[in-house]
Amino acid sequence: IFHVFLHTRRKMGLLFLLIICQCAINSIKTHSVSKPNIILLMADDLGIGDLGCYGNRTLRTPNIDRLAEEGVTLTQHIAASPLCTPSRAAFLTGRYPIRSGMAAFSRVGVFLFSASSGGLSSEEITFSKLLKQKGYATALIGKWHLGMNCESNNDFCHHPLSHGFDYFYGLPVTNFRDCKPGQGSVFLKGVQKDLVIPVQITGIALVSLAVVQYIGLLKVPFQALSYFLLIITISLVVLIFFFYQFRQLNCFLMRDHQIIQQPLSYENLTQRLTKEAMKFIERNTDTPFLLFLSYLHVHTALYASENFQGKSKHGLYGDAVEEMDWSVGQVLDVLEKHNLNDKTLVYFTSDQGAHVEEISSAGEVHGGYNGIYKGGKSTNWEGGIRVPGLLRWPGVVQAGAYIDEPTSNMDIFPTIVKLADAQLPSDRIIDGHDLLPLLQGEVTQSKHEFLFHYCNAYLNAVRWHPGNSESIWKVFFFTPNFSPGDSNGCYDSHVCFCHGGFITRHDPPLLFDLSRDPEERVPLTPETESRFYEIIRVIQQAVDNHTKSLHAVPNQLSWDNLLWKPWLQLCCSSLFQSCYCDYESGGGPLQVHLG
Repeated sequence: IFHVFLHTRRKMGLLFLLIICQCAINSIKTHSVSKPNIILLMADDLGIGDLGCYGNRTLRTPNIDRLAEEGVTLTQHIAASPLCTPSRAAFLTGRYPIRSGMAAFSRVGVFLFSASSGGLSSEEITFSKLLKQKGYATALIGKWHLGMNCESNNDFCHHPLSHGFDYFYGLPVTNFRDCKPGQGSVFLKGVQKDLVIPVQITGIALVSLAVVQYIGLLKVPFQALSYFLLIITISLVVLIFFFYQFRQLNCFLMRDHQIIQQPLSYENLTQRLTKEAMKFIERNTDTPFLLFLSYLHVHTALYASENFQGKSKHGLYGDAVEEMDWSVGQVLDVLEKHNLNDKTLVYFTSDQGAHVEEISSAGEVHGGYNGIYKGGKSTNWEGGIRVPGLLRWPGVVQAGAYIDEPTSNMDIFPTIVKLADAQLPSDRIIDGHDLLPLLQGEVTQSKHEFLFHYCNAYLNAVRWHPGNSESIWKVFFFTPNFSPGDSNGCYDSHVCFCHGGFITRHDPPLLFDLSRDPEERVPLTPETESRFYEIIRVIQQAVDNHTKSLHAVPNQLSWDNLLWKPWLQLCCSSLFQSCYCDYESGGGPLQVHLG
């Protein structure tokens, strides 16, 4: 009996010790996942096939690959849009861009000018707003592309500082070819195509009026003709002035509300952005912080500093990728230096897939590689929306794990909001889902049963992952017409469009099973898939439910909101001085750089 008593006592003691240890572990784990630092790294137009951790064997990306080795790799991470502006709006808000008015009904789906009046509405709630309310220091460094002003050139209604960021250092719009001398003008090429017919019609109308006036068939009042000619002349002068000054008016660097370099200089630009990011981290080692480092790489115009030029196997594009990877390494090193690794969640992605149609005037490929996936930027083929998704958080997130479930860049919103102990908004639909249960292996299936893929404001495709199946069904209601027809993109127009003669509609919709055909090569038919009509029916019901959840909101990408408005133009000196200044080099408005 005595031995039984001792044995029982020993077991009870061990059980009690195990309970205490488990409580301590749970306490540590709970503490570790509360209010971590957040670093969000976003590339621009990077292909999923450009990274070593996604299979590339010729581009060197050791620092980005390290995130994969020490964290989780999402293999089916989906951008909410295949274009910059709507994708970034969805990322910041956790909502489909159609809900925030950041999806265009016109051909142009992104902001082109710094002096447009559209942008991310002040009614939208960003993760930066919510984290700032919870005591986080917040910074955006790099590209914004979500609007600037509404009614005057200093109201800054759409500015990053109006959306929860304490600090902004970067570009208010984006990196255009037009911003870098000698890189051509994709923008001007598109405008020229659109202006040819109106100019021809105007010319024919003027000649016709002159002829009928001369032969006496019609008497046109001289005053009316003069007004008409004056309007045409003024319009042409404004147009010529704008395109001649495009670089100065739209390509500039800001710190908070102040322009510090106009036009933008590409000299050591990535180094400057990286230095700003590192300084922000070092200022906040004792405070929880949110850093959104939004790279200009690898959107054209391509650029790379002297240390990286000519070093890759893929020309200037490869140089830019490898320079960006260096920058990621610098950010990771500063975390390690200050013992912040275990306190910091790091996320790396791209806003959409590679822009496959990007080819320089010299014939050099300036677009990236989307791996096995079809299409690219501006399309909802997998190449346009399947993007890198890497998350590292030592001790909390599984290291070296792969997750093949559908996830979205909208998922970052609820994930980091919950980590910051903030409340998700209850007055609106949040389309993203918390990723942490997936990342920690607590669940094996994504909450995204359906994902809706928009081409601008038009529902283009739907992805369905049934809970009881490994299949991932994807239907297309229309597809872009590639040009040339046997190519992998819309090379004639530089990007693919979403309506009219640019698309082919499908009834019944095209159906693919991505689990068996990730390249989207062979559409399924009722003959090759016995459940064809059942799958279409389920997806159509989901579309109906989704459509009912949408509410009318102001269209931020209407023509009125897209057009250049001179009274909204930001200029660090004056238009008469051609908006030249360079405070970055220690000079002011009179320090002019013509390079």
